[in-house]
Amino acid sequence: MGFQLPAHSFQPKDKEEKERKKENMGFHLPVLSLRGSETTEAISLNREKLKIMDKRYFVYIMTNKWNTTFYTGVTNNLKKRIYEHKEKFVDGFTKKYNINKLVYYEIFNDIYKAIEREKQIKAGSRRKKVELIKGMNPEWIDLYDEL
Repeated sequence: MGFQLPAHSFQPKDKEEKERKKENMGFHLPVLSLRGSETTEAISLNREKLKIMDKRYFVYIMTNKWNTTFYTGVTNNLKKRIYEHKEKFVDGFTKKYNINKLVYYEIFNDIYKAIEREKQIKAGSRRKKVELIKGMNPEWIDLYDEL
């Protein structure tokens, strides 16, 4: 399965480790306790996490032409993903309920925060979703052409 750091090693033990964690953008890698190829693998893992953080992620809400049904999703390519929904390339909820209008989106640099926000929006009431949409897009226009 590959190299995994023990869960307990992620907790900084002293001030020096806390500073190293801060310098590594929150990715604490106890390199001093690793040997040989394990050190290389740990550094490689850190670089992969930094690459993930360089991307942009989008949480979005789409609706149908009557604004009666909502779909919330997350993607790293909003224009492409909305196009796929509009053209009904994938069987599923948006195809079944004719969800084809982008009415709201947020941008994130961290996929984990984007997924967390998607879950938060999905768990919210219809009223909360309507408030979000009206705050960004009071006319409920399709934002796809503005991307």
